Amino acid sequence: MRRPRLNLGWLRPPRPTPGGVMSLADHLRELRYRLIVSLAAVVVAAGLAAVWYDQLYQLLMHPYLLARDLLSQNNPEVTTTTVISGVTAPFTLALAVCMIAGLVASSPVWLYQLWAFIVPALLSKEKKWALIFLAAAIPLFLLGVVIGYYILPQGISVMLAFTPQSIPITNLLDVRQFLTLTIQLMMIFGLGFLMPVVVVGLNLTGVVSARQLAKARPYIIFATFIFGAAATPSTDPFSMLALALPMAVLYLAAELIARLHDRRAVAAAPDPATV
Repeated sequence: MRRPRLNLGWLRPPRPTPGGVMSLADHLRELRYRLIVSLAAVVVAAGLAAVWYDQLYQLLMHPYLLARDLLSQNNPEVTTTTVISGVTAPFTLALAVCMIAGLVASSPVWLYQLWAFIVPALLSKEKKWALIFLAAAIPLFLLGVVIGYYILPQGISVMLAFTPQSIPITNLLDVRQFLTLTIQLMMIFGLGFLMPVVVVGLNLTGVVSARQLAKARPYIIFATFIFGAAATPSTDPFSMLALALPMAVLYLAAELIARLHDRRAVAAAPDPATV
């Protein structure tokens, strides 16, 4: 008697047509496949991160230690301490630390899945930019995560400096809330640094031109500062500027790349009079 084999054919993504045209059902199947692969990569990376849980916990709490040292130098009267409340809090804390590490470590996988979901809708000549997208998106995302990590101590010290000093108060910092703040700030910085890659991708696919990007430049730069003020959970000016200024510079770099691409496209186009 033959044993029934596990059939995973339902999980396979649909094959894209040469013209890149897909039905709604095929798009949903493609989205399901990309989400499952991305989630599996995050779970596997989080499981591997559990082996180094103690080291990762010390790494994520290092900004708090630096902020406490800065606060003790500027406001010696203010005291802070970390707390964990609840019976299941240590377990959920371990899950949060491992998921943070898994999300960052698996970023090459889910960034590729994000791009692969867009690729079937593009023409074959435009798919060559997939490797360029990954080569630029992964370092920019990781750079944003690192900057968000290093800007966190200054933001924490600024916020805790508002503690009244007239009456002795001890700040009880919940560790889970602190880790939530950390992951929000790191992910916001990482995703914010992907903005130039998206802009260049839209230009390469012919959605926007360099002239349109130049016209929208003042509004985009203003929007980056609004986004920096609204998106940073610590609400301090250092975090806002640390996010808005690099995004504005990266937008200018993306506009320059788009301008060079448009000039090359115009130079390579055939002369209408000759045609």
